[in-house]
Amino acid sequence: MAMSQKTGEIQSFIEKIRENNTLIIVEGKKDRTALQKLGISNVIELNKKPLFQIVEDVAGSNDECIILTDLDREGRQLYSKLNSNLQKHGVKINNKFREFLFKHTKLRQIEGIDSYLESF
Repeated sequence: MAMSQKTGEIQSFIEKIRENNTLIIVEGKKDRTALQKLGISNVIELNKKPLFQIVEDVAGSNDECIILTDLDREGRQLYSKLNSNLQKHGVKINNKFREFLFKHTKLRQIEGIDSYLESF
């Protein structure tokens, strides 16, 4: 897949997220800041909060969300716990953006997404 095609696809994911105001869960402040630079404002940071609290907050007000934790070991564990707990609470997890980013880009940390896109 050509770079410009990838960038275009990432941009279209971002536009859909903005239009639908889909909630995105990230690990920390830098991740949230990077997404805000792309115009995505509906972002929750885990920031060491207990996962059950995040799950309850999200399930109480959203029927769908995107989990964008990093691809390191800790990020994958967080993703897996959030994914199963949110689904148990009836929240649909939209994995398309996450899967696309990690399959088709060298991006491994969400905090780098804005500079990644600026590099094209």
